[in-house]
Amino acid sequence: MDKIRIRGGNPLRGSITVGGAKNAALPLMTAALLTDETLTLTNLPILADINTLCNLLLQHGVAIHMQGAGGAVDRRVVEFTARDITNTTAPYDLVRKMRASVLVLGPLLARCGEATVSLPGGCAIGARPVDLHIKGLQAMGAEIEIESGYIKAKAPAGGLRGAEYIFPKVSVGATENLLMAATLAKGTTVLVNAAREPEVTDLAECLVKMGARITGIGTDRLTIEGVDRLHGAKHMVVADRIETGTYAMAAAITGGELDILNTNLDLIKAAVTALSPAGVAFTEIENGVRVSRANGALHGVDVMTEPFPAFPTDLQAQMMALMCVADGASMITETIFENRFMHAPELMRMGAKITVHGSSALVRGVERLTGAPVMATDLRASVSLVLAGLAASGETTVNRVYHLDRGYERLEEKLAACGADIERVRGEED
Repeated sequence: MDKIRIRGGNPLRGSITVGGAKNAALPLMTAALLTDETLTLTNLPILADINTLCNLLLQHGVAIHMQGAGGAVDRRVVEFTARDITNTTAPYDLVRKMRASVLVLGPLLARCGEATVSLPGGCAIGARPVDLHIKGLQAMGAEIEIESGYIKAKAPAGGLRGAEYIFPKVSVGATENLLMAATLAKGTTVLVNAAREPEVTDLAECLVKMGARITGIGTDRLTIEGVDRLHGAKHMVVADRIETGTYAMAAAITGGELDILNTNLDLIKAAVTALSPAGVAFTEIENGVRVSRANGALHGVDVMTEPFPAFPTDLQAQMMALMCVADGASMITETIFENRFMHAPELMRMGAKITVHGSSALVRGVERLTGAPVMATDLRASVSLVLAGLAASGETTVNRVYHLDRGYERLEEKLAACGADIERVRGEED
């Protein structure tokens, strides 16, 4: 199994181009199931999760044609054509690899009237149940049973019906699933307390291009008037705000300066609000953002993760790594997932001073971290360990980096091009 070896201490300098958002690309890909015409996505990231979902869509009968996989944004063009859906079952062997696979449920049910989808897998950062997906579809008339680890769903005669569904808590995945299903339902669907993440907005805007009738985009109240059919479209995947924030913290933790391209400050407003008092400077540049330390030292700040537009849970681990080398103390509170501090013990192996109390972690900054062998437990935890390794003295080896490959494209190459002493050590599969 591959490892990443880092010899820390080098300030990062140069430019890094951010790819399309993984968390936007995955639901956009499943939207191809809603039409028999071609959906063309540009700026599609080339990641393990993208490949996993491609394999799932292929077994549903979707034809996939990649026009280019080079570095240029306009060459990342992939066509998805679901002219005939040949299989409405999403099997365990594929769905277990990635939680977002459950997003085929709504489109399959809306277009085909039935779907059998394995209960999902993904990172071990919390239960993340699919009950909101199920209850929302039931409100639209679907009959759903859980049997032998599968969600078995059938639409009523005549198809799904428009309904009002109030989310008891904000759920990005459930909002996306119900939004897609509602586009082909009979009548009007209103989603209340819907997720407002940029990735949800990106999906809604793509669906509108495909002929969907959606109002309230970008708010927590989405109104969808069902249509008989959707058509093909071309859509550019929004830039990855988590990748943007990650590289911003890489610049800060190493005391360097990075131009982060193909992105913008609007995508990371909450991160900027948290990082600016910590001593991180942001400057808008053409097609991107320049990030550096403002006055040399970093300062401890308190952060709480909450649904968008607040500080994102997917940047919490990276923020913890940054606070490990800041002056003073910081309190990091996680409100989204109940098991998302698994990186803390690994950071402590590198000399970090972290005390976890339930959903909060008290971080006392140290002058310097020390390189050590560490183990990645999930996608964002893995990149937090890379950030820590960049700032540490000595050598850090990050094991189980297959997590990293799910969400970061060519990370070690991008960092090495900016002066990091980092390399991937190829290994055999376990």
